[in-house]
Amino acid sequence: MRVTPINTERIGGSPSLVVDREGEGPLLILLHGIGGNRTNWRTQLPDFSKTFHCVAWDARGYGDSDNYEGPLDFEDFAHDLLRVIDHFDAERAHLCGLSMGGQIAQCFYRLYPQRVASLVLAATFTHWRAALSDAALENYLSFRLKPLQEEGKEPNDIADAAASALLGPTATKDHHAQLANSISTLHKDSYIKTLQSAVPYDRPLDLESIQVPSLYLYGKHDPLCPPELGRKMADRTPESRFLEIAHSGHLINIEQPQAFNQAVLHFLNDVTSTG
Repeated sequence: MRVTPINTERIGGSPSLVVDREGEGPLLILLHGIGGNRTNWRTQLPDFSKTFHCVAWDARGYGDSDNYEGPLDFEDFAHDLLRVIDHFDAERAHLCGLSMGGQIAQCFYRLYPQRVASLVLAATFTHWRAALSDAALENYLSFRLKPLQEEGKEPNDIADAAASALLGPTATKDHHAQLANSISTLHKDSYIKTLQSAVPYDRPLDLESIQVPSLYLYGKHDPLCPPELGRKMADRTPESRFLEIAHSGHLINIEQPQAFNQAVLHFLNDVTSTG
């Protein structure tokens, strides 16, 4: 299977954004998590691009996208996403976001609902405190911020431990290596700004207001976003589906790519055939 996308493109603006894209058809945008980048979707692009114009971005300050001056407002991600959709002259896009990527997709829908065709929300939450207790959230932030801000360490120094904390019990060495690699290449300052903005962000989407088809995907062994969290979100969302992925931790698309791809494509094919 080809895992290297044939098209990489830089989208102008401030900051400029780099995307991998393949295929033709309805626009489908893949949004990585807080420790990821566009390469996290390398096992999705070949399958999804058979029927969709599939785009995987590096969010601002991630991967090959530009860094930026000043603090981050979490809604900057949504405004950046609008630039991507406009760049490809699409009226609407299907959004597939994992973890923080799902939070970005929800934020975008709250601000630009008319530009969304459907939502795939994987291993995500309405806001961080919905997923973690105050103590767990403090530990999550301390584990990542203290080494980088107080101990002079780099993302590479926390990559292995951070990856191990997110993966399920059946994850392979290759899964661990892929996730650890994306964490190790984080832009330190941008990552810190994202943590400081994303975690306290408290303008969640009213799930009852969603008027597009939505799919919730959660790993059975996710230590961060357990399946019950997804079930509760799906119960609040009109025209939604929920699916639990066996043998997976937080990074469903990496740990169980075949099950993830099948679930997403089944959902999207239903949406596009009836819409």
